[in-house]
Amino acid sequence: MAAVKEYDLTIAEQTVNITGKPLKRITVNGKFVAPLLEFEEGDEAVIRVHNKLKNQDSSIHWHGLLLPGIMDGVPGFNKFHGIAPNTTYEYKFKVRQNGTYWYHSHSKGQEQDGLYGAFVIYPKDKTPLTAAEKTDKDYVVLLSDFHNSTSDQIMKNIKKEADYYQNRRETVFDVLKQVKRDGLKATWQDRSMWNQMRMLKTDMSDVTGYTFLMNGKTPQQNWTGNFKAGEKVRLRFINASAMSFFDVRIPNLKMTVVSADGQPVKPVPVDEFRIGTAETYDVIVEPKQAHYQIEAESIDRTGFSVGTLHEESSPAVKQIEMPKSRPRALLTMEDMGMSHDMSSMKDMNHDMSSMKGMDHDMSSMKGMNHDMSSMKGMDHDMPMNSATVKAASDKNDNTVFGWANASTPEGNKALQYSDLQSLDPQKDTRAAEREIEIRLGGNMERYIWTINGKKFNEADPLVVKYGERIRLKFVNDSMMAHPMHLHGMFMQLEN
Repeated sequence: MAAVKEYDLTIAEQTVNITGKPLKRITVNGKFVAPLLEFEEGDEAVIRVHNKLKNQDSSIHWHGLLLPGIMDGVPGFNKFHGIAPNTTYEYKFKVRQNGTYWYHSHSKGQEQDGLYGAFVIYPKDKTPLTAAEKTDKDYVVLLSDFHNSTSDQIMKNIKKEADYYQNRRETVFDVLKQVKRDGLKATWQDRSMWNQMRMLKTDMSDVTGYTFLMNGKTPQQNWTGNFKAGEKVRLRFINASAMSFFDVRIPNLKMTVVSADGQPVKPVPVDEFRIGTAETYDVIVEPKQAHYQIEAESIDRTGFSVGTLHEESSPAVKQIEMPKSRPRALLTMEDMGMSHDMSSMKDMNHDMSSMKGMDHDMSSMKGMNHDMSSMKGMDHDMPMNSATVKAASDKNDNTVFGWANASTPEGNKALQYSDLQSLDPQKDTRAAEREIEIRLGGNMERYIWTINGKKFNEADPLVVKYGERIRLKFVNDSMMAHPMHLHGMFMQLEN
């Protein structure tokens, strides 16, 4: 008979102090962040959620879980209307899987304001799926981003100006470096295209100013996972951030990826991996030293989430060492889905005075030598979207090119999606009966996102049949990266 596992979660607004400034944020059971929920496969889950927010409906979505639609926790779907203030909603479902997942609000910006937590499902009787997965310690590493502004204020700011948080824009000196590298004509054409798109090369993340957390702790608070000499440790990485992607590494310690988004995969040894918003990866490590730093760097290179693995019999490390940032990447035309063929630009207005994001004060330039004749022998081949590059030198001013360029040190292995292979063979090998194309679009100036040209409240549902095997073709017509997932079902990644 299946065990019944029960939790009570109380959602409230309380004062928290993460960055040295007391702020009102959402807590669960008086904690920021929400508590870890643990189950075994086959359990009957009973989770009572009490909404103590004064003026807000709330909700909890169980991210990645297979469950009845009414239990999915998204207001407006499956006759679920949210949880009104001072009411309780009971989620009740059978746990049909194992793996690392998480839960979060699906109401307004409550996830950004603190309503998120880890949800771990162990195999039945906690028996490892394979001998290689047998470990001595098991830790959740929950990555998130904390802002001093509320989610409402953040949304108002980017609705008012899409580039509101872009505070590391290029200057005229960056343009001059590009002229020196690529020549005046190519630079003019490139900048004209970016101006026409009303995009910034530096727009790796829509929102900046975050403090990055690990299990709710700042780098200074130093979350620590202890181990004994000779032990194997499982680390369950969850990206619960609202906006941030991270490049994750543990210097001098190889990681073996054994699970992705809750699904077991064939082991992949890596030195680092990039984790998108809402993704999860389980890795196994075998520490040989007394102390390691876990470093998760935001892809816009504005900060780190940092914690520690520590051999428990060794002297405690009182202060962590903040890592040195890697070079920041600038977006390229390839990232925007465009080529460098400029023939279509011939009728374009090249008035450069409207190029936003650039400092056009040229007064400081009058003493500079503009003789470009020394450039004619220069090699213009630039690394674009390379998975591995050498460390940046002073001459590129700590910048590299391409959204996917993580500046992985030469000789190190960074995880690729193509490395991930299911531990078990795919059971359903039927050919797809039909294909549905899903086009992602939007308007950066108004910060509105669409699917197939329509906002959510204007779109008709995609109708499918139970048991039907369908190929979904996602086409990103926007100029931003969009993590996508389907509630209540798994997808097989083809390409």
